Amino acid sequence: MVRLFLIHTVCPVSALGTGDSRVLYSRVFGPDEGMLSEQHRELNPEERRLLQRERTAVVARQVRSAVCLSREASGRMLVEVVPSEETLALQEADSGVVRLRAGDPFSEEMSALWLGVQSVGFVLVCEPHENLLLAEGTLRNVTRHCLEHLHMLGQGSEVLLRSNRIDALLSRLLPHGQLLFLNHRFAQSLEKEVVAYMAK
Repeated sequence: MVRLFLIHTVCPVSALGTGDSRVLYSRVFGPDEGMLSEQHRELNPEERRLLQRERTAVVARQVRSAVCLSREASGRMLVEVVPSEETLALQEADSGVVRLRAGDPFSEEMSALWLGVQSVGFVLVCEPHENLLLAEGTLRNVTRHCLEHLHMLGQGSEVLLRSNRIDALLSRLLPHGQLLFLNHRFAQSLEKEVVAYMAK
């Protein structure tokens, strides 16, 4: 099961420090009891929300570090993409997996699959027994739709104002955090449904 989907910045933003990352969107799947240690189960809803926010920030920082290391190792320079070239940006995206040890930040061990597209990072946090190839395909599909329909790489992108569209996209492509095995016909049907909704 996927526990968390996250969109955040991976390049320095003028208002942030050099090691910081701004969370643009996050969605937690499933009950959070499985992600809470024994000492955190007695927290009230507000304290749980703050704990979840901190965990999301920890994942974003770890992924940002992984993206920066990957880009330094490859030696590739980032080239700004014009709004119509989102598909090209996705093809050239950096990708990887970060193993999140038990207790850092979740009570259980997790895997964080990430895509670094220009200055934006897309992350799926999965339970360790999940099929990572299937998770990567789902992450690429969700990312493609976000880039194409929400124009997230353009100047002044309003990701925060379009969170309802991302919610709808996730409910179709990642229902309740479950990865879907799709045959060709069902994938085409789902694709048409998503495109029709996002075009509204």
